[in-house]
Amino acid sequence: VWIFGYGSLVWRPGFEFTSRKVGFIRGYSRRFWQGDTFHRGSEKMPGRVVTLMEDCGACTWGVAYEVRGEQVAASLQYLNVREAVLGGYDTKFVEFYPQEKDAEEPILALVYIATPQNPSYLGPASEEDIAAQIIVSSGCAGHNIEYLLRLADFMRYFCPQAEDKHLFSIEEALTSILPCLYYTEESLEET
Repeated sequence: VWIFGYGSLVWRPGFEFTSRKVGFIRGYSRRFWQGDTFHRGSEKMPGRVVTLMEDCGACTWGVAYEVRGEQVAASLQYLNVREAVLGGYDTKFVEFYPQEKDAEEPILALVYIATPQNPSYLGPASEEDIAAQIIVSSGCAGHNIEYLLRLADFMRYFCPQAEDKHLFSIEEALTSILPCLYYTEESLEET
């Protein structure tokens, strides 16, 4: 079984896997429209994490993990709690296109998608409002800022050719609110 991750699964899958591939799925765009009251937020201050929205001309980059044998049941059980029970996500199969040049055909992969019908769905907001909510949110997996910055770093380093305007606009809004997050080595030596 292949499992496609497009949020925190790209850097912290939390389950054993046999192999991993960077690539994309078509027909969806990544959006910070899902609320999180456990991993990256609380009941009083929900964090914002990503989900996928159907978008005919779009593609979303991420990582597909291959799980085999005993890994299958263990990973699906873990993800059912992490994504479905705690996160409000549903499962769906999608075609995953590996980044590798020698990849011949797409791979069928399982993906978790939070729909507008789930109780934690927050929906659209301006990049500035999303960034402001991310800044004040933290949960058992860490601060919501870490989630945003790790996802942006993943895109920059593993998928430099891909565009994710929504993600990078929120990162830019966050840095305009909290410019102290981005010290350079030189500026640290000056202080």
